Amino acid sequence: QVQLVESGGGLVQAGGSLRLSCVASGSIFSINTMGWYRQGPEKQRELVATVTSVGSTNSADSVKGRFTISRDNAKNTVYLQMNSLQPEDTAVYYCNAWVVLATGIQYNYWGQGTQVTVSS
Repeated sequence: QVQLVESGGGLVQAGGSLRLSCVASGSIFSINTMGWYRQGPEKQRELVATVTSVGSTNSADSVKGRFTISRDNAKNTVYLQMNSLQPEDTAVYYCNAWVVLATGIQYNYWGQGTQVTVSS
């Protein structure tokens, strides 16, 4: 019913930048909080940043000052601008969204993930 498709991952040197995008499509009535999570090698999935439908943001201490989350409600898209990337940022990055369907019921959806690799 709803798909989240991420793009923008890749290989970058330490100190570099990447911009991730995630587009939500399907039977969407509205989208509440959208966010990014990541899972590094042999680590648990962790929160990176979230943004509400009115633009309030929250981010992990490890990325504050380096990563910026934003969204375009008209395009059902959330972005993650990542600057000053470090090798410890290497992970699969997952998009997440709380989507309200036409039925009025809210569901939580995940994207398939996009790999970000930062070389030293």
